[in-house]
Amino acid sequence: MAQIICMSNQKGGVGKTTTTVNLGAALASFKKKVLIVDLDPQGNASSGLGVKNYDNANLYHALMGECSVFEATYSANLPQLFIVPSNAGLVGVEPFLYQKDKKEIFLKQALSSVSAEYDYILIDCPPSLGLLTLNAFTASNYFMVPLQCEYYALEGLSQLLNTAGIIKNNFNPNLALLGIVLTMFDTRNNLSHQVVRDVKKHFSNKVFNTVITRNVRLSEAPSYGKSIIEYAPQSIGAERYIALAKEVDNRFVQLNARLNEFAEQAPKERTEAGLI
Repeated sequence: MAQIICMSNQKGGVGKTTTTVNLGAALASFKKKVLIVDLDPQGNASSGLGVKNYDNANLYHALMGECSVFEATYSANLPQLFIVPSNAGLVGVEPFLYQKDKKEIFLKQALSSVSAEYDYILIDCPPSLGLLTLNAFTASNYFMVPLQCEYYALEGLSQLLNTAGIIKNNFNPNLALLGIVLTMFDTRNNLSHQVVRDVKKHFSNKVFNTVITRNVRLSEAPSYGKSIIEYAPQSIGAERYIALAKEVDNRFVQLNARLNEFAEQAPKERTEAGLI
């Protein structure tokens, strides 16, 4: 069963789509099977992976019940990387959902038919806290927050975390913060260094060690319809996203090890207590 992770920040221009696409590509380079779900009507993740000719079957059609997620899935440039693309038509989904009961679980239901086929499903959320984002949080096990190393970086973060808490309490008790990833770090800028210190001070172990630096190659890659892993595999941008992917994957390896340890201990404890 896939680990489903949504990438969210209501502020635009923080590296959300860049992180979704390149983290997905980096995980795919580790032979992990990855599905990217483009939940942003801007469709930047779709164009950034060079997906074309999907007007008749995309995320809009899957959420409207006109096709399955499987039918709306397209292969990206890497063997283990796939995407459910979107375009501006996705804006028509929210008015449709508002008329429905259990409007927050449409994406969860749509993904349930394919989640067993993947190691990771990464959802690129729109830069808002609307109904599409609510669907993403309800469908996910975890969420990640890309945070740019700039002034006002923390603005809105507390609101996002509070919203996630409300969703956890009311719709998805399994939802948890996987981590905050710092993006757009400028080594020459004192403010970037200060933001890193402040975020790590307030959120400590919830901040990934890998910091994504500003990189020309990262900016260029989407215009060629490629991830940084394909476009410039030797660049600092590729190096950082490979490092981030290792951190993400290691967190789940450690989590699974703890769960297995707990599962092994539980029968022994019940036996000693005379329960079995």
